[in-house]
Amino acid sequence: MSEPAGEHTVDVVVVGAGFAGLYLTYRLTRLGMRVLTLEQGDDVGGTWYWNRYPGARCDAESLAYSFSFSEEMEQEWQWSERYATQPEILRYARHVADRFELRQHIRFEQTVNAVHWQGDHWQVATTAGLNLTARFCFLATGCLSVPQLPDIPGLDRFAGERYQASLWPHAGVDFSNKRVGQIGTGSSGIQAAPVIAAQAASLTVFQRTPNFSVPAENGVLDEHWVSQFKQHYREHRQQHRLGLSSGFGDLEIKPVPRTPAAATAVGLSDQQVADILDPFWARGGAFFMGAFEDTLINPESNQRVADYVRAKIRATVRDPVTAAALCPQDHPIGSKRICVDTGYYETFNRDNVALVDVAADPIQTITETGLQTRSGTVYEFDALVLATGFDAMTGALLRMDVQGRDGVRLQDQWQAGPSSYLGLAMADFPNLFMITGPGSPSVLSNMLVSIEQHVDWTVALLEHMRARELQQVEASAEAQAAWTAHVDDIAQSTLFPRGGSWYLGANVAGKARVFMPYAAGVGAYREHCDEVADDNYRGFEFT
Repeated sequence: MSEPAGEHTVDVVVVGAGFAGLYLTYRLTRLGMRVLTLEQGDDVGGTWYWNRYPGARCDAESLAYSFSFSEEMEQEWQWSERYATQPEILRYARHVADRFELRQHIRFEQTVNAVHWQGDHWQVATTAGLNLTARFCFLATGCLSVPQLPDIPGLDRFAGERYQASLWPHAGVDFSNKRVGQIGTGSSGIQAAPVIAAQAASLTVFQRTPNFSVPAENGVLDEHWVSQFKQHYREHRQQHRLGLSSGFGDLEIKPVPRTPAAATAVGLSDQQVADILDPFWARGGAFFMGAFEDTLINPESNQRVADYVRAKIRATVRDPVTAAALCPQDHPIGSKRICVDTGYYETFNRDNVALVDVAADPIQTITETGLQTRSGTVYEFDALVLATGFDAMTGALLRMDVQGRDGVRLQDQWQAGPSSYLGLAMADFPNLFMITGPGSPSVLSNMLVSIEQHVDWTVALLEHMRARELQQVEASAEAQAAWTAHVDDIAQSTLFPRGGSWYLGANVAGKARVFMPYAAGVGAYREHCDEVADDNYRGFEFT
């Protein structure tokens, strides 16, 4: 639905129509507020609208990666697989929009380029000429929504087909009988490579940094099991919110004997470590990282888990040189986002697949027909796939011109790294809220759990203001500084800062190196937020 260019006044502007924007639109309109949600794409879905690369699927269990606010919808909707594919998740987002008649409040093909505070309201402008006046503004722009191109000379010189994983053609791509080069082996590349390899004449994967990946053990969901699970959905949802630090909960999808998490791998024999890890590996998914309680805080325990995974890689990949190149050695396991794959390592046993270690022989330039490495080796292909990640967590926020009180610019405020209160609000930016922003669990959690908690909490804050006829709210500078220091203290007590990952902005040249997510888990975070609310919204200043 399009909105004519010009001036329009609403109560709330929501930027983004992914899952966060959809749930915000649902909750705010039910409060009787006039809401306009602005979306850059021509449909809902956010990251699941844009990321259509081969093999794209969620790395969280589908029955957990879904909304809990409607008991009727969670009973009605039928997920087909343990880990849902991108098309199925997009269908789900569209279903949510249609079921709750949210599209009437959404304007598509609207790219926001300015968000300015004008003394008692926000002025929001889009590149299409739409200008909105609103009392409140919610930035629901997503943590992984600004694609990152590699800094390689000659990138635009390639004359063949060029595709970016996070901006995939909606019509799809046929790689049959084509030589394909793929740059990047993060989560997107690890998911895409097996699918591309099965179709293409050849696939050459250019890897700078290997990542740890665990098997998904994906499969079609058993209808009887799902029926049993749904009888106890409320209990599962509560476990997702408070049970495990990630908010995934323990779905018990596979009939694999469960081994309780052990305290530490330190002092155990290799066989004892394997006995504990084997059931988690067989079960599949990121649950593997929870086998030992101290994996992300104890270097010795972490090393034992990493050695186990490296042994699995060497046992899977037949060529020892390729296997060695695929074994990460430069970061603790889990300090970069753990990947979940379907047949990734097995793909390198195919005759039509080759791995090039560009850490040892860096890419020097892209040519018209392929690329050339520093050693002078030339590679030619018909199609080039870029799976090089995102400007994560802050990219979408800083891409807009966000100006708060007295024209203070968010870009200036965050020059040394993002700072917020609870990952929700900021000093000098009244009536402005972020959903799953830096300083919250966000990308270290099940995003649907975090989205619902953020939206519910901020909507309760608006209800608090309405009941007391309060007009403006913002974080105090003192509360913001204390929370930012707390987020950093938690991070420094873990192995996360050693990862050199996009959690720190390390994949973007010139970006401040600050660990952005809150690493203590969704349960601890929820307790903090509830305590703040119960203490009359401690740390917030009202007008």
